[in-house]
Amino acid sequence: MTVRPASVNYGIWFRRTDVIGRDAMVPAIWDAVTPSRLCTVVENGAGVSVSTIEHIMAALAGCGIHNALIEINGPEVPILDGSAQPFVTAILGRGLRTLDEPVRCIEILAPVEVREGEAWARLEPAGALEIDFSIDFTDAAIGRQHQRLSMANGSFVRELSDCRTFCRQSDVELMRASGLALGGTYDNAVVVEGERILTPGGFRRADEAVRHKMLDAVGDLSLAGAPVLGRYVGNRAGHAMTNRLLRALFARPDAFRIRDCDAATRARLPGAGVDSRDIPAVA
Repeated sequence: MTVRPASVNYGIWFRRTDVIGRDAMVPAIWDAVTPSRLCTVVENGAGVSVSTIEHIMAALAGCGIHNALIEINGPEVPILDGSAQPFVTAILGRGLRTLDEPVRCIEILAPVEVREGEAWARLEPAGALEIDFSIDFTDAAIGRQHQRLSMANGSFVRELSDCRTFCRQSDVELMRASGLALGGTYDNAVVVEGERILTPGGFRRADEAVRHKMLDAVGDLSLAGAPVLGRYVGNRAGHAMTNRLLRALFARPDAFRIRDCDAATRARLPGAGVDSRDIPAVA
């Protein structure tokens, strides 16, 4: 997979280099998302899709990249170590190019919420992107966790980028049966079963699980097509619910506005001023 620079207002696109005879361009945008329980999948009108895009999308958003072409020679983004850090390290190691045009952002003007059983997600007004997330798992290895962070000033790279996906052993078996994560091992996810952590070395942080859910939310929110100025509050929410939230937002023209960011607002966007020294050291 190769991430290439793109021009102003290009957005984020995937190009399936292995696809011949059909449209190989797949937009990374909210209304191209197709239903999937365990990951985020985007698909074009020709039926060409790319799955498990949430970590690369989070890395791009967290590094302040709003325009890029991602060339990929298969249907699934590599899982690597299960976090966004390998993508962040590669991006910041290569360097960023500033485009001479204002950044447009989506400002949340009124609360929008979606619910399903005990799970819910909400967007509400705030001066910068904030993520407030709670999880509650029966597995004692995870249990209840809560974290709230502003994504300003490189916080994504420092606080979330190294946090890996986690799952039960039964989820691994389900993903493989669905044709996903076929190369998955304990090296690219924290696998738990009840109170046991099956992955050697365990969690990188005591609350790595909820932080990874926040990482996923950053990636899924980036499918709005522009940086979001607002607070995302999630309780037991996942990829599908965050996409439902974006669909509910864009169905409410009174709940948001799209505007150019002034200098003060740009300084609060994820990725502003970040560099490779912000990347956490991991074992």
